[in-house]
Amino acid sequence: MTQPPPGPPSGPPPPGKRWHTREDSGIRLDARLRWWHDDEPIEHPRIIELFNSSLVLDEQGRYQLQIGKDWCYVQVEDAAYEVRTVDVTPDERVSVRLSDRTAEALDPTTLAVDSEGVLTCRVKGGRAGARFSRDAQYQLGELMEQDEGGQLYLRAGQRRLVVPVSLEAPDA
Repeated sequence: MTQPPPGPPSGPPPPGKRWHTREDSGIRLDARLRWWHDDEPIEHPRIIELFNSSLVLDEQGRYQLQIGKDWCYVQVEDAAYEVRTVDVTPDERVSVRLSDRTAEALDPTTLAVDSEGVLTCRVKGGRAGARFSRDAQYQLGELMEQDEGGQLYLRAGQRRLVVPVSLEAPDA
Protein backbone atom coordinates (compact mmCIF):
# COMPACT_ATOMS: atom_id res chain seq x y z
CA MET A 1 0.00 0.00 0.00
CA THR A 2 1.35 3.44 -0.97
CA GLN A 3 1.73 6.02 1.75
CA PRO A 4 0.33 9.49 1.02
CA PRO A 5 2.97 12.20 0.69
CA PRO A 6 3.81 13.91 3.95
CA GLY A 7 1.86 17.07 4.66
CA PRO A 8 3.34 20.39 5.67
CA PRO A 9 5.21 20.48 8.95
CA SER A 10 3.15 21.10 12.04
CA GLY A 11 4.05 22.35 15.46
CA PRO A 12 6.95 24.61 16.26
CA PRO A 13 10.11 24.50 14.13
CA PRO A 14 13.34 23.07 15.57
CA PRO A 15 15.27 25.46 17.84
CA GLY A 16 16.92 28.27 15.90
CA LYS A 17 14.98 27.43 12.71
CA ARG A 18 11.72 28.59 11.13
CA TRP A 19 9.24 27.10 8.72
CA HIS A 20 9.41 28.54 5.25
CA THR A 21 6.30 29.25 3.20
CA ARG A 22 5.65 30.61 -0.26
CA GLU A 23 4.92 33.97 1.34
CA ASP A 24 8.00 33.88 3.58
CA SER A 25 10.70 31.89 1.80
CA GLY A 26 13.65 33.50 3.56
CA ILE A 27 15.20 34.14 0.12
CA ARG A 28 16.34 37.61 -0.88
CA LEU A 29 18.33 39.34 -3.58
CA ASP A 30 20.41 42.21 -2.21
CA ALA A 31 21.20 45.53 -3.86
CA ARG A 32 24.44 44.10 -5.32
CA LEU A 33 22.54 41.18 -6.90
CA ARG A 34 23.74 38.56 -4.40
CA TRP A 35 21.33 35.81 -3.32
CA TRP A 36 20.76 35.03 0.37
CA HIS A 37 18.73 32.46 2.31
CA ASP A 38 18.03 33.13 5.99
CA ASP A 39 20.83 35.72 5.94
CA GLU A 40 23.38 33.17 4.69
CA PRO A 41 24.93 33.83 1.25
CA ILE A 42 24.06 31.44 -1.53
CA GLU A 43 27.38 30.68 -3.23
CA HIS A 44 26.87 27.65 -5.46
CA PRO A 45 27.10 28.92 -9.07
CA ARG A 46 24.40 26.58 -10.40
CA ILE A 47 21.92 27.62 -7.72
CA ILE A 48 22.68 31.29 -8.41
CA GLU A 49 22.14 30.77 -12.14
CA LEU A 50 18.92 28.82 -11.49
CA PHE A 51 17.59 31.60 -9.26
CA ASN A 52 18.62 34.30 -11.76
CA SER A 53 16.87 32.51 -14.64
CA SER A 54 13.78 31.71 -12.52
CA LEU A 55 13.07 35.21 -11.21
CA VAL A 56 9.68 36.50 -12.39
CA LEU A 57 7.78 39.70 -11.68
CA ASP A 58 4.09 38.89 -11.15
CA GLU A 59 1.08 41.03 -12.09
CA GLN A 60 1.00 42.57 -8.61
CA GLY A 61 4.64 43.66 -8.84
CA ARG A 62 5.98 40.99 -6.47
CA TYR A 63 9.02 38.92 -7.33
CA GLN A 64 8.76 35.15 -7.41
CA LEU A 65 11.14 32.30 -8.03
CA GLN A 66 9.34 29.92 -10.38
CA ILE A 67 11.07 26.55 -10.74
CA GLY A 68 8.93 24.00 -12.53
CA LYS A 69 5.55 23.99 -10.85
CA ASP A 70 6.99 25.22 -7.55
CA TRP A 71 7.27 28.89 -6.65
CA CYS A 72 7.80 31.28 -3.74
CA TYR A 73 7.98 35.01 -3.18
CA VAL A 74 11.42 36.53 -2.74
CA GLN A 75 12.54 39.87 -1.36
CA VAL A 76 14.36 42.07 -3.87
CA GLU A 77 16.19 45.00 -2.26
CA ASP A 78 16.86 47.09 -5.37
CA ALA A 79 17.52 46.04 -8.96
CA ALA A 80 16.22 42.58 -9.76
CA TYR A 81 18.26 41.86 -12.87
CA GLU A 82 21.83 42.27 -14.03
CA VAL A 83 22.61 43.62 -17.49
CA ARG A 84 25.31 41.21 -18.63
CA THR A 85 25.82 42.22 -22.26
CA VAL A 86 25.07 45.22 -24.46
CA ASP A 87 24.68 44.70 -28.21
CA VAL A 88 23.70 46.75 -31.23
CA THR A 89 21.12 44.85 -33.27
CA PRO A 90 21.08 44.78 -37.09
CA ASP A 91 18.16 47.26 -37.03
CA GLU A 92 20.40 49.71 -35.10
CA ARG A 93 18.86 49.32 -31.64
CA VAL A 94 20.78 48.94 -28.42
CA SER A 95 19.87 45.62 -26.80
CA VAL A 96 20.63 44.35 -23.30
CA ARG A 97 20.93 40.71 -22.24
CA LEU A 98 19.84 40.11 -18.68
CA SER A 99 20.67 37.68 -15.90
CA ASP A 100 17.36 35.84 -16.50
CA ARG A 101 18.63 34.90 -19.99
CA THR A 102 16.28 37.30 -21.79
CA ALA A 103 17.15 40.18 -24.09
CA GLU A 104 15.29 43.38 -24.78
CA ALA A 105 15.78 46.80 -26.30
CA LEU A 106 17.41 49.32 -23.98
CA ASP A 107 15.31 52.40 -23.25
CA PRO A 108 18.08 55.01 -22.90
CA THR A 109 15.69 57.40 -21.13
CA THR A 110 15.74 55.04 -18.12
CA LEU A 111 19.53 55.08 -17.69
CA ALA A 112 20.72 56.35 -14.33
CA VAL A 113 23.84 56.19 -12.18
CA ASP A 114 23.42 54.79 -8.66
CA SER A 115 25.20 56.01 -5.52
CA GLU A 116 28.13 53.65 -6.26
CA GLY A 117 28.59 55.01 -9.79
CA VAL A 118 27.05 51.92 -11.43
CA LEU A 119 24.73 52.33 -14.39
CA THR A 120 21.15 51.15 -13.97
CA CYS A 121 18.12 51.05 -16.23
CA ARG A 122 14.50 49.95 -16.25
CA VAL A 123 13.55 46.66 -17.94
CA LYS A 124 10.51 44.41 -18.30
CA GLY A 125 8.40 47.19 -19.75
CA GLY A 126 9.74 49.63 -17.15
CA ARG A 127 8.44 47.49 -14.27
CA ALA A 128 11.81 46.29 -12.94
CA GLY A 129 15.27 47.66 -12.32
CA ALA A 130 18.51 46.30 -13.75
CA ARG A 131 22.10 46.98 -12.71
CA PHE A 132 24.90 46.85 -15.26
CA SER A 133 27.78 44.42 -14.77
CA ARG A 134 31.25 45.87 -15.23
CA ASP A 135 31.51 44.30 -18.68
CA ALA A 136 28.12 45.62 -19.77
CA GLN A 137 28.89 49.07 -18.41
CA TYR A 138 32.13 49.06 -20.42
CA GLN A 139 30.27 47.86 -23.54
CA LEU A 140 27.73 50.65 -23.19
CA GLY A 141 30.56 53.14 -22.66
CA GLU A 142 32.09 52.04 -25.96
CA LEU A 143 28.86 53.15 -27.68
CA MET A 144 28.79 56.58 -26.01
CA GLU A 145 29.75 59.83 -27.68
CA GLN A 146 29.65 63.38 -26.38
CA ASP A 147 28.91 66.46 -28.46
CA GLU A 148 30.49 69.90 -28.08
CA GLY A 149 27.77 70.93 -25.62
CA GLY A 150 28.44 67.97 -23.33
CA GLN A 151 25.32 65.97 -24.31
CA LEU A 152 25.86 62.20 -24.25
CA TYR A 153 24.61 59.94 -27.04
CA LEU A 154 24.60 56.22 -27.73
CA ARG A 155 25.83 55.43 -31.23
CA ALA A 156 23.90 52.48 -32.71
CA GLY A 157 24.97 52.22 -36.33
CA GLN A 158 23.78 55.47 -37.92
CA ARG A 159 21.40 56.22 -35.04
CA ARG A 160 22.24 58.52 -32.14
CA LEU A 161 20.17 58.06 -28.97
CA VAL A 162 20.19 60.75 -26.29
CA VAL A 163 21.48 59.59 -22.90
CA PRO A 164 19.88 61.51 -20.01
CA VAL A 165 22.70 60.92 -17.47
CA SER A 166 25.99 62.70 -16.96
CA LEU A 167 29.36 61.05 -16.54
CA GLU A 168 29.55 62.41 -12.99
CA ALA A 169 28.77 59.93 -10.20
CA PRO A 170 26.20 61.27 -7.74
CA ASP A 171 27.34 62.37 -4.31
CA ALA A 172 27.37 59.44 -1.88
